[in-house]
Amino acid sequence: MTITLEQLEADHARIGAMIDEFKKQPRATEYHVDAVTIPLAAGERIAGQILLEDGSLSHYLILLPGDAEDLDWEAAKAWAAERGGELPTRREQSLLFANLKGEFESAWYWSGERHESNSGWAWCQDFGNGDQYRYRQDNELRARAVRRFIPSVF
Repeated sequence: MTITLEQLEADHARIGAMIDEFKKQPRATEYHVDAVTIPLAAGERIAGQILLEDGSLSHYLILLPGDAEDLDWEAAKAWAAERGGELPTRREQSLLFANLKGEFESAWYWSGERHESNSGWAWCQDFGNGDQYRYRQDNELRARAVRRFIPSVF
């Protein structure tokens, strides 16, 4: 079989196109999980990890024991602080709904986030169906407290 210049150029162009397509594919990555010991007090439950946008760990979310009802937003924040925690963020509430829904009544719970554009309003989540919505801060809803555990980096 005789090899021609045209054949070599065609094969070169075909292989070049294959290389270009290969370069467009996502690169394989690894996700390393460090062994971590998270101290939990009596009644606390681990909800899971909250990740940063790049996929790295931000913190572990821990649900504190106890539940409060009929609190406006400011009273709910104060109640959570008295227990050594805070109201969860909206993202954290989504994780709580996904992993610990059974720890909640089928009701609306305050988040710790104010509504961005409506003064006097804050975000909350329905633990019956997972909806998130905004309510006036003077409405009376339920509350749960969380704490965040950030592992030490050695």
